[in-house]
Amino acid sequence: MTAIFDQGPSAPCPTPFNLAAHVLGRAEAQPDKIALAVLSLAKADRWSYGRLLAAVRGTGTGLLRAGLTPGDRVLMRLGNTMEFPIAYLGAIAVGLIPIPTSSQLTAPEVAGMIETTQPALILRAAGVACPETDIPTLDEPTLEAMRDLPPADWHMGDPDRPAYIIYTSGTSGIPRAVVHAHRAIWARQMMSDGWYGLRADDRLCHAGAFNWTFTLGTGLMDPWTMGATALIPAPGITPEQLPLLLKRHDATIFAAAPGVYRKLFQPGASLSLPHLRHGLAAGEKLSDTIRQHWQNATGTPIYEAYGMSECSTFISGSPDHPAAPGTLGRPQTGRRVAILANGTPVPLGTEGTIAIHRSDPGLMLGYLGAPEATAEKFTGDWFLTGDQGMMDAAGHITYLGRADDMMNAGGYRVSPMEVESALSAHPGITAVAVTDIAVKEDARVIMAFYTGPQTLDPATLDAFARTRLAGYKAPRAYHHVAALPTGANGKILRRALRPIYEGLNGQA
Repeated sequence: MTAIFDQGPSAPCPTPFNLAAHVLGRAEAQPDKIALAVLSLAKADRWSYGRLLAAVRGTGTGLLRAGLTPGDRVLMRLGNTMEFPIAYLGAIAVGLIPIPTSSQLTAPEVAGMIETTQPALILRAAGVACPETDIPTLDEPTLEAMRDLPPADWHMGDPDRPAYIIYTSGTSGIPRAVVHAHRAIWARQMMSDGWYGLRADDRLCHAGAFNWTFTLGTGLMDPWTMGATALIPAPGITPEQLPLLLKRHDATIFAAAPGVYRKLFQPGASLSLPHLRHGLAAGEKLSDTIRQHWQNATGTPIYEAYGMSECSTFISGSPDHPAAPGTLGRPQTGRRVAILANGTPVPLGTEGTIAIHRSDPGLMLGYLGAPEATAEKFTGDWFLTGDQGMMDAAGHITYLGRADDMMNAGGYRVSPMEVESALSAHPGITAVAVTDIAVKEDARVIMAFYTGPQTLDPATLDAFARTRLAGYKAPRAYHHVAALPTGANGKILRRALRPIYEGLNGQA
């Protein structure tokens, strides 16, 4: 038998359709229910569904009054504040196309995004980097004032039309603008049963910041679509403080990247979370060590999901269908997934590339301005993830790693070519290669290896990198070497960097 697992067709997305209208479809029926609580140690800032709906539709009105028309793109340079999801949904509500971006990005990184996406407007918070531009800009106080404007009508239309653009690092080192359709939110209902086990009475706490796409989806839009309550830590809350907030606010589900779980408690400690049913993890591979520590500490399981910016999550374990030990789980109901080699499904139990069918409603429309890069991701009817896996007869998929050199930094995928390109501009570096290396149990960091006339000050290199790269992309260590490992064709062998690191640090 070949490694294809078909969970049946998903229900078609209704038409006409609007992503934001779908997310807030239950708001009018429960205006007084708490949609969101922003958690701090002192108090929680609570938003009812009625207040949230009014703010989103009022912001939509304000953006149209600013001169925008449906189809215009809006670059979001906002911080970790409530203004981020309100502006995001407000733009989509009236047919605009928001481009949410990390506040950690530097001005040079944002300049490239502006060149690619050609936004008609930039929403910018004070202190968030952005290059000088002639594009009109709105600040946060102006956005906040829009909340009280009359509600805009929902811009209904074809569910296949563009709804938003998010950025992902491509294997070429060029960050790609991923265009998603309004139907992407419709596809996420497959995650509610296939991963979350989400109910309308749940209180889901996501550990991430507002301006992270993982938080936007799993932490906010999915609970709101279900009519549940979202809980988000206020800026400044540390992972060590999260258990107190989870208990104090009766969280029933907790979601975070695996690295956050690692920081929540000391191995062997216990956590009293009487209302918690389970945890959720995505963004990077969850280790069995973290999973077991959490189970021991809380008495609850963690359900892991696999996905990517181009298709969110589509393989997972869930309360109703836990993943087999050592696997990611199974394709969610409504998904069609295969393991391919040379474009052809491999036999069960054989390694190949994880692929999802191009008919999946959650799959991207394509990379903006890059039709060739889009075409390269497909073989026939399949979208290639670039990750290696193996499928058993029950459809459980074992993750076997990346097929390329992509790195993982705290749940963000980072292209080594992008980091190397930034560092190679330093006058003291003649050649450079980067990779992520495990430095302790369940902790990987990006490290740089470079050649040059002399060893350079690490602090100087770090400062140089951070003027060109977001903080999470910057290497955590710099190693001066006599030569970089290369193959017969002169290509850098990044996987050979770990033995160099071990030799420099006296490891076996």
